[in-house]
Amino acid sequence: MKTRELGPSALKVSELGLGCMGFSQGYGPSGSREQAINVIRTAFDRGVRLFDTAEVYGPYTNEELVGEAVTPFRDRVVLATKFGFKINRDGRQVGLDSRPEHIREAVDGSLRRLGTEYIDLLYQHRVDPQVPIEDVAGTVKELITEGKVKHFGLSEASAGTIRAAHAVQPVTAVQSEYSLWWREPEEHVLPACAQLGIGFVPFSPLGRGFLTGKISPSTQFASGDMRGKLPRFTPQAREANRAVVELLEATGRAKDATPAQLALAWLLARKPWIVPIPGTRKLERLEENLGATSVGLSAEDIKALDDAAARIPVQGARYPEELEKTIDR
Repeated sequence: MKTRELGPSALKVSELGLGCMGFSQGYGPSGSREQAINVIRTAFDRGVRLFDTAEVYGPYTNEELVGEAVTPFRDRVVLATKFGFKINRDGRQVGLDSRPEHIREAVDGSLRRLGTEYIDLLYQHRVDPQVPIEDVAGTVKELITEGKVKHFGLSEASAGTIRAAHAVQPVTAVQSEYSLWWREPEEHVLPACAQLGIGFVPFSPLGRGFLTGKISPSTQFASGDMRGKLPRFTPQAREANRAVVELLEATGRAKDATPAQLALAWLLARKPWIVPIPGTRKLERLEENLGATSVGLSAEDIKALDDAAARIPVQGARYPEELEKTIDR
């Protein structure tokens, strides 16, 4: 697999990473620990060098899992994790917390769970409106000086927040949802990243599975699957949004590519500093996703996809209203 560079410090990563949240939460029953470790280690064998986790995934258990899985090759991969949520003693997420003292507590916990002496890429998971971003960036700057962290990232941050943080501590990567059916980052965030030389890491690059074509209006989501609570995944929205999948299917047939591969190839073709992190718990889906790196899209292909997608009104919000309020815009 080819490599790409993120940020002013030119952090080298594989052109596709692996999002690891689904091994512990978000999409119903998670499967066995052994299966998850096998997927992570197979991804490494196939060239993946960026693995993305967070303290809140589980909470905590995902970092432990990822740390164990990458132990045999820790010095050859980039580990990304995140801080920024308040977690109570029962393990429930109860709001945001990016106070400097909490950041330090979170980092020490992540280092312990990951079984490592340093975090390659540390993201603020969500912007905390109660804490100035300059204080957050300053704390991460200190952690970098101490050797506990190598690079600073932001997740779901606005262009203004990115600029303010970058002025204190250079930002290596910004992580936000981005795919053919969620293109809001193109308005302000991607231009800011381009201007500042910051890498961009799309999460949910397959639309939480919808762009694979495997989800229909009749699909029943298992207990614990977050999609069952998302407006974009109501049966009516899925029926309306099927047009996006049909577009990928039609283009994919001409390229001998699946809808998932086409969706990932579209992202890879947009900018050389974009590194998607699709997640999966299945080896066959991992292989399918990695096949996207071999799908060639010309400038004409991209324009045709963009023009066709612009004519499709995607229905349903990404999150319920109360969660939308936590997004920095």
